[in-house]
Amino acid sequence: MKVGLDVGGTKTDAVAVDAAGTIVGRVRLATGWGPDAVIATVIGAVRELGAQSGVDSSAIRSVGVGIPGQIEPGTGRVVHAVNLGVDVLDLVAATQPALGVPVGVENDVKAAALGAFALHGGSGSMAYLNLGTGIAAGIVSEGSLWRGARGTAGEVGHISVDPGGPLCRCGQHGCIEAFAGGGAIAERWGRAGALPIRDVFDAADAGDAEARGLRAGLARGVAAAVRVLVLTADVDTVVFGGGITALGDRLMSDVRAELAASAEASPFMRSLRLEQRVELLPAGSPAAALGAALVGAARDTEGALTHG
Repeated sequence: MKVGLDVGGTKTDAVAVDAAGTIVGRVRLATGWGPDAVIATVIGAVRELGAQSGVDSSAIRSVGVGIPGQIEPGTGRVVHAVNLGVDVLDLVAATQPALGVPVGVENDVKAAALGAFALHGGSGSMAYLNLGTGIAAGIVSEGSLWRGARGTAGEVGHISVDPGGPLCRCGQHGCIEAFAGGGAIAERWGRAGALPIRDVFDAADAGDAEARGLRAGLARGVAAAVRVLVLTADVDTVVFGGGITALGDRLMSDVRAELAASAEASPFMRSLRLEQRVELLPAGSPAAALGAALVGAARDTEGALTHG
């Protein structure tokens, strides 16, 4: 049995997965703030899973953690997880002795890409495009992540598609994230609300000109990300996940329409049928936690090979 955790800025989703790949246990709990609290969250989530009926804690062989921030290659060190109050944290060294099993750590979007690939059938190639506060992607081919030379493959959010567009937090103008990131849209909308992106869509439906502009920009940014992913990696499918996808068909219809319209003048782009190559991750899917479980299981296999 393997355990996977999706450590988010406010909550942590944890799953236990049996040898057949079936999720047999799932818990959610609040994520603590700061290095010590994050460590306690990881250990506490694994122990809560082990206490569930149907989960034999003695059968847990590995733990994987998907977490925001950069993961130093070949280590369990998390760097710049600002939404968790973490500057630098060796999460493997901090949790593995207490848990007593191999622990693997991966960036949360890359973990979600692995999980989404498994949920999608586990064959061919796929890009997972996370549409949340920020925009980023993970690219998987035949079960393996494509990281690139320095681990930045999939960072499509900071590709500028309009030098005259809005300022992005990275310092460039007109980045995909500046158009389609939830944080950027909420900031430009500037009106209080629990669900600012939904508010923008509702206001756009009601005829608000500013909201219509923001909604169109979101579709434009997401469509640009899809084109980048397909034209550079030629993935079979681009699967959308993240908080913005709660908009469901309202989002998908906008993006598909933008993809179709932008290909109108190009027979080559029309031949790619991009609007048919995008999908939504099913609502409530534990893709990131499942992917993290696969990361942890890989660490277990590495240990077995190393120690014989």
